[in-house]
Amino acid sequence: MGEAPVLAEVANLSYRYGPAAPLVIRNVSLAVREEEIVVVTGPSGSGKTTLLSLIGMLRRVPPGHVRLFGTDLGAATPREIMALRKRVRIIFQRHYLLRSLNALQNVVAGIVADETTDWEWNETRAMNLLDVVGLAEHAHKRPDQLSGGQQQRVAVARALVALPDLLLADEPTASLDRASARVVAERIKEVAASLRCGVIVSTHDERILDIATRRLHLHDGELVDGP
Repeated sequence: MGEAPVLAEVANLSYRYGPAAPLVIRNVSLAVREEEIVVVTGPSGSGKTTLLSLIGMLRRVPPGHVRLFGTDLGAATPREIMALRKRVRIIFQRHYLLRSLNALQNVVAGIVADETTDWEWNETRAMNLLDVVGLAEHAHKRPDQLSGGQQQRVAVARALVALPDLLLADEPTASLDRASARVVAERIKEVAASLRCGVIVSTHDERILDIATRRLHLHDGELVDGP
């Protein structure tokens, strides 16, 4: 059997926030394949969030440096970017739940609506994901009725319900207690295997490093192999 397909590829990427600003990312290269969980460690300010935001299409990149599913992000058309965004989901350290919606409705909001889906089907899938993260009994509670750990698990379900091909998780367990952090880590590990998606996790949380198939370390914007 050959190697699994490359889903995301970064080649010699450098990035700064303005012409006179210092480099935040320095000549970074990496590739992520199907079912691979790449954990990127590094202290605050090392460039982890910036790297994920570039791969996740939250910031523009120059042509030739980032490819998703074979498409050069720097040269992609708006239509191509829209199509790519349907295949990528991001779990943020802050959950960004819609406070006017309950947990179930927040998860349903993570599904990209198209002509093949309907509310009943979307709701069933969303409820299944809430059950997976241990929150089925809290499905009809609003975010302000949930603990911080529970809110983050709703955010995880919202990301996974779209069945992504690439999952990006930016410090997903930094504010969680040990039990909630373990739930989040195990769900990320399971989805990589079941959906055959690629995963990039940025973290400095030593409690979840064991989910990695490969570890890398960012130091002052430069990427080195992890231990």
